[in-house]
Amino acid sequence: MNPKKNKIIVVGLGYVGLANALLLSQHHHVIGLDVDHNKIALLNDKKSPLQDPEVELFLAKPDLDLTFHVFDEKYLENCDYVIVATPTNYDDKLNFFDTKSVVLVINQAIKQSDSSIIIIKSTIPVGFTKSISEKLKTSRVLFSPEFLREGRALYDNLFPSRIIVSNENERSSEFSQILSQCAHKENIHILHISSTEAEAVKLFANTYLAMRVAYFNELDSYALSHNLDAKNIIDGVVLDPRIGQGYNNPSFGYGGYCLPKDTKQLLANYSNIPQSLIAAVITANSTRKDFLAETIFNKKIKRVGIYRLVMKADSDNIRESSLQGIMKRLKGKGVDIIIYEPLLSEESFFNSEVTRDLVYFKNSCDLILTNRFHKDLKDVEAKVFTRDLYGDN
Repeated sequence: MNPKKNKIIVVGLGYVGLANALLLSQHHHVIGLDVDHNKIALLNDKKSPLQDPEVELFLAKPDLDLTFHVFDEKYLENCDYVIVATPTNYDDKLNFFDTKSVVLVINQAIKQSDSSIIIIKSTIPVGFTKSISEKLKTSRVLFSPEFLREGRALYDNLFPSRIIVSNENERSSEFSQILSQCAHKENIHILHISSTEAEAVKLFANTYLAMRVAYFNELDSYALSHNLDAKNIIDGVVLDPRIGQGYNNPSFGYGGYCLPKDTKQLLANYSNIPQSLIAAVITANSTRKDFLAETIFNKKIKRVGIYRLVMKADSDNIRESSLQGIMKRLKGKGVDIIIYEPLLSEESFFNSEVTRDLVYFKNSCDLILTNRFHKDLKDVEAKVFTRDLYGDN
């Protein structure tokens, strides 16, 4: 283990930031910062603001060198590394990621310290790191992409598929070793490439996953249209080792934190480059929702229930969930909707009734839609419509 105990600041405590803070605090002095007062209060009470079993387990550990504070730029003074993990939502009007929060933290970190290395963990457009480094005339800004599953973010940091840190600074190797040494996996693949190449890796990796989801969804649409067993077809397809298992369970479409915005951002980066596949992935996701909504509408159901808006089992993320797309299409056709979602405190969502009473929910709808089947629905399985063929995410 590196004998030096670094002072590391993590700004932004969502899935990425919190997972990194917990990982690194095993061997380094870490301060986690966020603008959300409620989130900081929960973390200081050793409670996880996210649904993630490893995060909950680590927060209970007494030996982590980790403190949490509401963001203040004073914490950026005299530190070795600043990890930027603030959200970068995709702006459909600008056709670009909104990187204002990342820029703000980088500027403050540069101002507060003349030696700290700034590591961007937020997802950003291709070329962003090079552009801001040239603008600020610094080589202290690096990019290190994350490849995390929501709900298993810390696990994926402890057992990473690879570690990538851009190579614009001689300390990039030091930081990749810090990540590797804090992980619980041996012989991790480590790549040092340019920041622009690393940014491209992130977007192309997620777009490939989106493409694979879209592919098996279109296979499932074909099977539904011809009254075939989609699972039998998929089982035969994935036995080819060049295709392989995994990421082959049909759904109502891809969604969540990363895939929708990352595919759109990659397409925006193709503005002057011939392409057809990237755009087709995005279109396919919308087409899938159109097809399933029409299939459900043709059942002539009076009241449709939506069981959970979350994207995956054991998740607390409802952002960009595919079921929302199905729901909006059905409502546009005049279908009455009721939603069971314990995460929502509101009484309605997009003008549809929300309930947290599961028994009432089951009794008050004629058909139940769920992206992933849950044991809660076993007793009403006959009126459940799902494309979950394998019982996994």
